[in-house]
Amino acid sequence: MKRRQAIKHLSGAGIAVLTLGRAEIAWGGEIVAVRMWPSPDYSRVTIESDAALNYTETFVADPPRLAVDIQNMVLNPALKELVSKVVPEDPNIAGVRVGQYAPNVVRLVFDLKRPVKPQVFSLTPIAPYQNRLVFDLYPIDALDPLEQLIAQRLAQIETAVANAADPLGDLINQKGLVKKPNASATAPTPQRTDRIIVVTLDPGHGGEDPGAIGPNGTQEKDVVLQIALKLRDRINQSTVNGNPLRAFMTRDADYFVPLQQRVKKALRVDSDLMISIHADAFYTPRPQGASIFALSTKGATSAAARWMASKENAADLVGGANLETKDAQVNQAIIDMSTTAQIKDSLRLGTAMLGELGRIGNLHKPRVEQAGFAVLKAPDVPSVLVETAFISNPDEEKRLRSEAYQNQLADALMKGIERYFESNPPLARSRQI
Repeated sequence: MKRRQAIKHLSGAGIAVLTLGRAEIAWGGEIVAVRMWPSPDYSRVTIESDAALNYTETFVADPPRLAVDIQNMVLNPALKELVSKVVPEDPNIAGVRVGQYAPNVVRLVFDLKRPVKPQVFSLTPIAPYQNRLVFDLYPIDALDPLEQLIAQRLAQIETAVANAADPLGDLINQKGLVKKPNASATAPTPQRTDRIIVVTLDPGHGGEDPGAIGPNGTQEKDVVLQIALKLRDRINQSTVNGNPLRAFMTRDADYFVPLQQRVKKALRVDSDLMISIHADAFYTPRPQGASIFALSTKGATSAAARWMASKENAADLVGGANLETKDAQVNQAIIDMSTTAQIKDSLRLGTAMLGELGRIGNLHKPRVEQAGFAVLKAPDVPSVLVETAFISNPDEEKRLRSEAYQNQLADALMKGIERYFESNPPLARSRQI
């Protein structure tokens, strides 16, 4: 069949668009869908097809752009959609140009807002997805998350000082620059150390990975993010023995974060706690109630815990992690560094939270279960995985969608955190302001 080809250059955009006849499919496979997932961490582009695609990529640093040539391909409407999927708030991608570079080659050019470290890789079919070609664009000069938390605290202090009746006098008193007349020279009053207590919140799944889906279409990734954001607000308004709490989110929008990256994020901000939030599911609608899990390095405490760990650990396969980039030595080190003390503190945290969850609803298990959850392997960081309810149960799915119940869950988890710190004060650290 003879193809009509007419290339039109869009003025101002520099985008070459090819108009085709009816035969608008890839020779090596048909394009099923294209998706974009912008986030502060990285921007992801996914091209899904019914057969594996052959490609080559070229990165140009100045101005920063990524060119990808897909072989044995004729430009089709699905690929053209990439142009319109770029959003202004994407921190990495400024625009996409798509065109027929050669009779059998489609070229994609990603114009970038800043230098990136691109990862381009293929994924084989799994769950609802067919073959996927993935572009992950990681910024080279990423913001330091711990510095961001400290900056937030400093801004809070500056606001408080500015609103004081005597800002200069209060600041002088805070810093101890002027001694009080009656101060004892031999026994100075110890100064309270103001350090940030960091609680890492990990809303499960995200992006390509929807997690479990309820009978009415509710996606786990959405409800757990909503709960985590509510808990974040409560944490940021709280203190422990006068020290401010700050919540750090492994994701704060709809994008995928590999399990190993979630652990590394918690470590980068020197977390005091890590809480991974999920919504349970089963093959039948009957099971109900909340559960909490901690790490085990000696096998699961029950068949259900082992099954749950296996299901949650498969998130990388569905979400699309670049397995080739994983550092086997680092991964093993993290496993080996998961200490008995960390697991003991995790059980204490889980028990405190479970008690509070039991006050607002049913518990699926009356005690904290243990299994080899990959996301709980942050060394020296007490970590728990919270299954808030069974999204596969129609009644609990409805409750999970309710803002009132989400607030109840956030309140219960916050009370559990406070109960834990009452019995386990945070250790002194150098993270001070």
